[in-house]
Amino acid sequence: MVEIQPNGNPPVCKVIDYKKFLYEQKKKAKEIKAKTAKIVVKEIRLGPNTDEHDFNFKLKHSIKFLQENCKVKVDVFFKGRSIVYKDQGELQLLKFAQEVAEYGKVEQMPKLEGKRMIMILSPKK
Repeated sequence: MVEIQPNGNPPVCKVIDYKKFLYEQKKKAKEIKAKTAKIVVKEIRLGPNTDEHDFNFKLKHSIKFLQENCKVKVDVFFKGRSIVYKDQGELQLLKFAQEVAEYGKVEQMPKLEGKRMIMILSPKK
């Protein structure tokens, strides 16, 4: 005997094969899990003094990631004393966001966390 609806009034029970019942529950859970959307976050890393060619190369990669419906985390990493160029890093991130505007939108504006300035882009629907 298996209790189907324990919080009903009165509780519903059935006489069935318990192993078959467990198998069908597991199968339903697997179907539900397969239908959920998986969010993938790709990371693009820049420096405060990244050259134009490297910038464009990473820009093309991020556009490809956004077209594949992945989120893109763009960060500028400040090594050593380059932390004094915070404004340059923020300008690079804002320029990056402006370039990918037709493929994705800014989910989180540039924010400094330790030696990294991070911005998150999500694909447009």
